[in-house]
Amino acid sequence: MVRWLLLVLSLMFWVFKISANAVDLTYANFFPPQDVHSKLAEAWMKEIEKRTNGAVKFTYFPGGATLKANQIYEGVMKGVADIGMSCFAYTPGLFPAMEAIDLPLGYKSGRMATWVINEYYKTVKPKELEAVKVLYLHAHGPGLLHTKKLVQKLEDVKGLKIRSTGVSAKIAKALGGIGMPLAQTEAYEALQKGVVDATLSPYQVLKGWKQAEVIKYTVECYGVGYTTGFFVVMNKSKWEALPPEVKKVFEQVSQEWIVKHAQAWDDGDKEGKEYSLSLGNKVITLSPEEDKRWAQAVKPVVDEYINTVSQKGLPGKQWVDTVRKLMAQFK
Repeated sequence: MVRWLLLVLSLMFWVFKISANAVDLTYANFFPPQDVHSKLAEAWMKEIEKRTNGAVKFTYFPGGATLKANQIYEGVMKGVADIGMSCFAYTPGLFPAMEAIDLPLGYKSGRMATWVINEYYKTVKPKELEAVKVLYLHAHGPGLLHTKKLVQKLEDVKGLKIRSTGVSAKIAKALGGIGMPLAQTEAYEALQKGVVDATLSPYQVLKGWKQAEVIKYTVECYGVGYTTGFFVVMNKSKWEALPPEVKKVFEQVSQEWIVKHAQAWDDGDKEGKEYSLSLGNKVITLSPEEDKRWAQAVKPVVDEYINTVSQKGLPGKQWVDTVRKLMAQFK
C-alpha cells in the first residue's frame, strides 16, 4: 500500500513538474493541410500533447502559412518557428552531406529511402545540421519516368521534354531528355497542353496530383530511382530548454513516426499506380539489362556530386559509398 502510494505521488509530482514548465511551440510545414504528411505532423503533435499530459501545446501552420518551403530550415534555426518540416533539396548547397541521399542510386521504395536517410544521418553526423535538433527524417519512394509517349529503351528518351527540378533535372539531361524546371503544381497543365512530354516523379503524384489523367505510360526505371529527403527539425535553444522527461517523449514519438511516413509514401505510390492502371495507362518494366543501361547513363550525375563537394574539401565519395552500403543492408 505504501509503495503504491509513493508511486502515485511520484507520478503526480512528475505531472505537476511538467505542467509548471508548460511550453507552447509553433510548427511550420509546407505540405498543404489535406496532405497525408501534413496530417501525420498533426498526429505527431497530438501524440506528444497526450503523452506529456498537455504540458506541451502546439500551434500548427501548414501550407507555407508562416514560412515557405525554402525558408523553413533557416526560420527554425532563427526561432521564427520552433519546429518545421521541409526538404533539403529546396535549399541547394546548404546541406552537402544530405544531398547524397537524393542521388539516382536505385531506390526501390519509400520504406528503403526513409530507413536509409535516418541511418545515414546517424552514421555521418553532418555538421550542417548541428545548428538545430533533428527530430526525424523521411524520404519518398523512387522517382520514375511518367510519359505521354511510349518509351521502351534509353534511346526513346532522347529529346523528350521532361518536367524535372534539382537532381531530377540532371537525371533528365543524363538520359538524353530536356529538363523543364516546373513545380508539381504546374505539371498537370504542362502535360495536358503538351508543354512537356513526361515527368520524373514517384508514383504518388499520379493520384495525389491527378497526373495519371494526362500521361499514358510509366517506365519502371528503378536503376535510376532517386528520392527526396525531408527533415523535421526543432530550434536548438527551445529543445535544450525542455525538461528531460519531455525530451524523452519527443524522441520516442519521433522514432515511431519514421515508420508512419515511410508507409505513407509507399501507400501513396501503390495508390498512384493503381489509379493510373484504372485509367488504362500502361506500365513499362525495363529488363535488367536495359535498367543497367539507364543506371550507367546517370552515373555522371553521381560523379558530378562527388567532384563538386570534394573540391570543397568534403568526403563526397565516402558519403555516396555510405548511402550505397546502407541501401545494400536494407531488409
